[in-house]
Amino acid sequence: MAAKSSPPRQQKHLAVLIDADNASAAIVEGLFEEIAKYGVASVKRIYGDWTGPQLGGWKKVLLEHSIQPMQQFAYTTGKNATDSSLIIDAMDLLYTRRFDGFCLVSSDSDFTRLAARLREEGLEVIGFGEQKTPKPFVSACDKFIYTELLRNDAEAAEPESPNNGASAAAPAPTTTAESKPATSPAPVKVKPQKVPVDFIAKVIEDISDEDGWTQLGGLGNNLSKLRSDFDTRLYGHKKLSDLIKAHPTRFELKEKGTSSTGGKDLFVRNQKPTK
Repeated sequence: MAAKSSPPRQQKHLAVLIDADNASAAIVEGLFEEIAKYGVASVKRIYGDWTGPQLGGWKKVLLEHSIQPMQQFAYTTGKNATDSSLIIDAMDLLYTRRFDGFCLVSSDSDFTRLAARLREEGLEVIGFGEQKTPKPFVSACDKFIYTELLRNDAEAAEPESPNNGASAAAPAPTTTAESKPATSPAPVKVKPQKVPVDFIAKVIEDISDEDGWTQLGGLGNNLSKLRSDFDTRLYGHKKLSDLIKAHPTRFELKEKGTSSTGGKDLFVRNQKPTK
């Protein structure tokens, strides 16, 4: 008798709420590619005053990405009514109980309490904002992704030298004919960060088995739980395994069989200090 196949894993339904006043339209392609890694964007709404010219960049991409613009007039100068409108909608959507999580796209700390409240209901909150985003909002999210990494005009961070986690030397300015003309807009720079090798080593030590080994996937999950904005792309690596391999003096990576799956997984452990 043929084995009964297991039902396909249901994707998470996500509500995507964008603060147009605090997000650039240049992120739109990368934003929804990133969101697709976590689930299906069942609701896509963007908030702002669409009567003015300041949101022209977003107006060009709304139809292409099926984003619903939510009009919010600026009642007084210097007051952001958009925040209140987004928060009210988020709570309305929360009480429908139709969503597994929310994607909040803003660099504004005013959404810190909203993120915390959504998490209190057991929902996943993924934040998207610039590197200037205040830390309280970043920490209030389950996962926070810096939008500089998603922009279509962004330049990736250079990988750091594996020599004790020191930063690689900056390349000399280009003076050849291949340089971009002065009239071209400067690409967005993703601020390179120092690889937190000590933090990674501490997490490995905390969750490893008696021989010091831990699954790479489990390590990644714990790193994100402890630091919602941990992202290997900030250090010039697409994958955690690439970051680990770039620091052979601190970490050891190898493939091992697992009794739970019967297959092989990547495991990592801290390098033992040489005497």
